Amino acid sequence: MIVLKFGGTSVANAQNISKTIDIVYNKSKEKKLAVVVSAFSGVTDLLILAGKTASVKDKSYKDIVSQIEKKHKDAIDELIPLSEQSDIINTINHEINLLKTLLDGCYLLGELSNRTADIVAGFGELLSSQIIAVALKQKVSNSSFKDSREVIKTNSNFGKANVDFDITNTLISDYFKNNDFQVVLFPGFIASSVDGNTTTLGRGGSDYTAAIIAAAVKAEVLEIWTDVNGMFTSNPKIVKQAQPIETISYQEAMELSHFGAKVLYPPTIQPVLNDSIPIFIKNTFEPEVYGTLISNHPAATNNPIKGISHIDNIALLTLEGSGMIGVAGSSKRLFEVLSNESINVIFITQASSEHSICIGILNADADKAKTAIDKAFELEIAQNKIDECIVEKDLCIVALVGESMKNHQGISGKMFSTLGKNNVNIRAIAQGASERNISVVVNEKDVKKALNTLHERFFEDNTKQLNLFVMGIGNVGEKFIDQISQQKKFLKENLKINLRVIALSNSRKMVFDEEGIYLKDWKTTVDQGETANVDNFIARAKDLNLRNSIFVDITANYDIANIYDKFLKESIAVVTCNKIACSSEYDNYKNLKNLSRKYNAPFLFETNVGAGLPIIDTLKHLIASGDKVNRINAVLSGSLNFIFNNFSETYNFHDVVKEAGIQGFTEPDPKIDLSGVDVARKILILIRESGYKMEMEDIVNNSFLPKECMETTNNDDFFKSLIKHAAHFDNLLAEAKAKNSRLKFVASFENGKASVGLQFIPSDSPFYNLEGKDNIVQFYTDRYVDQPLLIKGAGAGAAVTASGIFADVIRIGNV
Repeated sequence: MIVLKFGGTSVANAQNISKTIDIVYNKSKEKKLAVVVSAFSGVTDLLILAGKTASVKDKSYKDIVSQIEKKHKDAIDELIPLSEQSDIINTINHEINLLKTLLDGCYLLGELSNRTADIVAGFGELLSSQIIAVALKQKVSNSSFKDSREVIKTNSNFGKANVDFDITNTLISDYFKNNDFQVVLFPGFIASSVDGNTTTLGRGGSDYTAAIIAAAVKAEVLEIWTDVNGMFTSNPKIVKQAQPIETISYQEAMELSHFGAKVLYPPTIQPVLNDSIPIFIKNTFEPEVYGTLISNHPAATNNPIKGISHIDNIALLTLEGSGMIGVAGSSKRLFEVLSNESINVIFITQASSEHSICIGILNADADKAKTAIDKAFELEIAQNKIDECIVEKDLCIVALVGESMKNHQGISGKMFSTLGKNNVNIRAIAQGASERNISVVVNEKDVKKALNTLHERFFEDNTKQLNLFVMGIGNVGEKFIDQISQQKKFLKENLKINLRVIALSNSRKMVFDEEGIYLKDWKTTVDQGETANVDNFIARAKDLNLRNSIFVDITANYDIANIYDKFLKESIAVVTCNKIACSSEYDNYKNLKNLSRKYNAPFLFETNVGAGLPIIDTLKHLIASGDKVNRINAVLSGSLNFIFNNFSETYNFHDVVKEAGIQGFTEPDPKIDLSGVDVARKILILIRESGYKMEMEDIVNNSFLPKECMETTNNDDFFKSLIKHAAHFDNLLAEAKAKNSRLKFVASFENGKASVGLQFIPSDSPFYNLEGKDNIVQFYTDRYVDQPLLIKGAGAGAAVTASGIFADVIRIGNV
C-alpha cells in the first residue's frame, strides 16, 4: 500500500482538485492507496478567525462562515455532476449548520475554549475530504471515505494532541484488514480523544496524519504532495538560486523542517522512521518531476551541506550572573519555568563558565517568558547574584544542515567568515555534538542577505554575486555598463562572478531593480525612472541589504564624494573614479580607510590616478611588502599630456583643449585639469597611499594659466579667455622649441615636499617621448634607488577609465 497526502494548495480549488484526483487515479491502477487531504487553501485560517471573532462578540463571524460555505459549494458545482450533488450538499449543509451552532455559542458566551477551538479548526478537513471523496468516486468507483477521528486516538491536549499509538495502530490496521477498497480517503489534521472529543494534531498535522497511517499499515512509501518540487537547499522565495534536494536522510529532513522548511511538518518523520518507510516530497502541478526522497540511505554527494534553513520571529533570552557559576540546578529551574508556561525552546547555548544561559524562543512568547523567569529568580536578582533576564527581539535563526558535516573540517569557519564578510552580526551560536546542525542567531533584517550569502558559498560552485549601485552614467559610466554587458557571461563562467546592476542614477533620474536591471535597454529604463535623489538612493541601497553590495561613483561631484561613509558603515563597498574624497582633508581620507577596515567593506579608487593603469595597486603592494617610497616624479594628467602633445603652430591651444573635452580626456570643467588642481589631487593621493600625511594646501601649484583664465566662472568664459590669451600659450610653445624641449605638466614629491607645474622637458628625459594621453610615474624607493619603478600607459579616456573601475569591481569579487 502507498499513502498519499495532498496539501492545501493541491486542493485549493476545483482545478487543483482535478489534478489531485488524476494523480490518485493513475496510482490506484497499480497499488492500493490511503489518501489524506488538507482543508482547502486558506480555510483553516478563516475558521480560526471566525472562532476568535465570535468569542469577542463580533457578528462578522457569520460573514466568514458564509464565505467558507460558498467556497465549498462552488467546488461541488465544478467537481460533481448535478445528478450526484444531493447527498454531498446535505452533508455540507449539516456540517456548516453545526459550525454555525458552535460559533453562535462562542458569541453568546464570549469565549472560545481550547476544546471548541479544535472542533472549529477541524471543519476545514471534514468539509474538503467529503467533497473530494465524492468527486474521486466519479473516477475511482472502488473508493471510500473514512473519518480519521474513528481510527486516530489521542489524549485531550486540545490544540496539539498526543497520539495513543497502541490504540491507533490497532484501529487503522483492523480497518484495512476488513475492507477491500482500492482507495480510502481520510481528512488530515483531525483526530479524537479516547472519550470521543475532536482533537487536532497541530498546524501542518495533515502530514502527520498520513505518516501515522503509513506506519500503521507498513506502507511501501509515504508521498507528500505539495506545490514545490521537493525540499530545497534553501527557501526558494528568498534564495532564487535554491535547488531541489534529490535525496536526504530522515535526520537531515527533520532538522530542516524544524528550522523552517515548511514543505514538511516536523513530527511527520517520526512514525515512519522506525520502519524505514521512505517519504517522497512531490509536486502536484509537476508530477513527473522526481522530487525529494527521504530515507535512511540517501545518495552520497560531494557537498556535506544538504540545506540552509531559518526560523523568523525569534527572541533571544539571556540569564547571566556570577550566582550561576557552580550552582547546580540553575538550568533545570530555567527550563521548568518555561515548560510551566508552555513556551517552546527552539535554541540553546550556554557558556562553558556557566556564567550565562542563552535561549531562543518565539517573539510572541518573549514578554511572558521574561516575567516568569524574573519571578522565578527574584531572590538571586535582589541579591545581585543574577541579572534580570535580557530580551532581544526581532531575530532569526539560520541553520546549516548536513549529515556529513562532521566528516569535513572548517564548515563552521566558512559559515562564520562568509557572514562576517557581509557584516551579518552573529548574536549567538549553537552546534550539537553530532555536528548535523550549526545554528546562528542573526538580526531579522539580515536574514535574506545571510541565506543568499551562505547558499552562494556552499551550493553555487563558489559563484559570487556582486550587486552594483551605480551613480554617474555619462561617458565613462556608459562605457562601464557596456563592459559589464559584454563581459557578464565570461565573468560567470571563468571567474565565478555574477555581476548585477541593481541601481543606476544620473543627476535627473534613478532606477532600482532588486533582480538586476536589464542592460540591453538601460538608457530607456533610466529615462522612465523616478526623480533622482541622493538620500533616497542611499536609503534604498541600505534597505535592500543585498550581499556583496558595491556603490560605484562615476561622477566628479563633491556631494557624492561626501556620502561614501554612509555606504561603508552599511558594509557596502565603494569603487570610485572621483578624486575628491581621497584628496579631501586628511582626516576624512583616513576615516574612510578606517571605516573600510572596520566594516569589511573595500574602498577602491585605482582610477583616481592613471585611469586604468595599475598605479595605486602597485604602490599598495610596495608598501605592504615593507618598501618605503622616498620620491615620486610623474606626468599624471592624460588630458594635459594630450593637449601639449597636440598643441602646435598649426593647432592652437583653444582648439586642442576643445578636442580633449570632446574625446572625454578632460573633466566636465576643463579648468580643473588646466589649473593643475586635478594633478595636485592625484599626487596627493599617491603621497598619502605611500604613508605620508599631507594636505592639498601643502602642494605648490605652479599654474601656467593667466590669472584671467583662472578667474572665469563657467566654461564659455573660460574658452573665450583661452582665445584672448593665445599669445601667452604660443610663447610657451616657442620657448620649449628654443630649448629643444617639450612641455609636460609634472608632479613631484621628495623630502616631504610636493609640487605640480608645467616644465620644459629635455630630450634625454624619460618624460620627453610620452605621447598622446599617456601617463608615467616613477617611484624611487628603498629598493628602487638608482633605477625607479616605472609605470607608463594611457592615463585618460572614457574606455580606459571604465576598465579601471571594472577592474576594481573584479578585485572585490576575487576577495
